[in-house]
Amino acid sequence: MRRSIEDLRAFYGEPTGALVRRLLARRLEDAWGEATNCDVLGIGYATPWLDAFVGARRVVAAMPGGQGVELWPVAGRNRTLLVDDKRLPFAAGAFDRILMIHALEEADDPTLLLTEAVRALAPAGRIILAAAARGGLWARAEATPFGHGRPFTRGQLERLVRSVGLEPTAWSQTLYTPPWRPLLGMADGIEQIGKTLAPGTAGVILLEASRQAYARVRPGGSAVRVRATPDLVPQPASRSHRSVAEIEPRTGDGLDATPEAP
Repeated sequence: MRRSIEDLRAFYGEPTGALVRRLLARRLEDAWGEATNCDVLGIGYATPWLDAFVGARRVVAAMPGGQGVELWPVAGRNRTLLVDDKRLPFAAGAFDRILMIHALEEADDPTLLLTEAVRALAPAGRIILAAAARGGLWARAEATPFGHGRPFTRGQLERLVRSVGLEPTAWSQTLYTPPWRPLLGMADGIEQIGKTLAPGTAGVILLEASRQAYARVRPGGSAVRVRATPDLVPQPASRSHRSVAEIEPRTGDGLDATPEAP
C-alpha cells in the first residue's frame, strides 16, 4: 500500500523533508540542468523537484492511484493527474525526460510500471530512478517515505532497467545524513564524509538510464553493440546570466558515469 498524498506533503513540509528536497535537487540539477526544450514527466511523487525544470517545454506529474493526487503548481494551470501505474495514459515517446521518485518502492509490479514509463520515453530520452537504498538508514525509518515498500541496491536497479530494454548510463547516491533532526544542521559535512568513508550508508540511489545501445554492422556482416558516452553536464544555454563557476557541475554532486559491463 502506497503512502498517501497527505503523508508525503506533510513530510516534505518538515525540516527533514526540506533536506531531502535540497540534496536530491543538487543531483538532478547537475544531471539535467533546467531540462531546456524538453518534455518532462514525473512519476510517483516528484513535484518537490519539478519546479526546477524551468527551461522545459512541458512538465507533467503523474501520481499513482493508491497514493492520491494534489494540485500542482499551487498557482496556475494544474499539471497533475491520477494514473494507473500499470497503464500510463501517455502516447509512446511523449517525454524526453522521466523522473521517478517514490514510484518503484511501493509499486505492485515495478517492472510493469517501468515498462510503461519506457513506452512513454522518447527514443533519445533519459530516465532517472530515485529509490531508497537497501543498506541505508532511511530505508529503516518508517517516519519517512523511504521506510516503506522495497528498497533497492544499485545492482538491482541496473538489472531492472536492463529488463525493460534500457542501459544504465550514470548513477549517484545521497542522504548519508541519518534521518534524525539534531543532525540536520550538519548535513553538508556529513554528506562529504559519508561519500568518502561510508558509501554504503547512503539513503537514496539515483540511476540514470537510456536507450544507449544500438547495432553497428561490421564489414563481415555481424553486428556489435555500441553505447554512446553519457552527457551529464547541465546545458548552460538558458543560464547565460550565471557565471561559468555556477554553470559547472559541483565536484562529486552529479551522477557518476556507469562503466560498461564486461
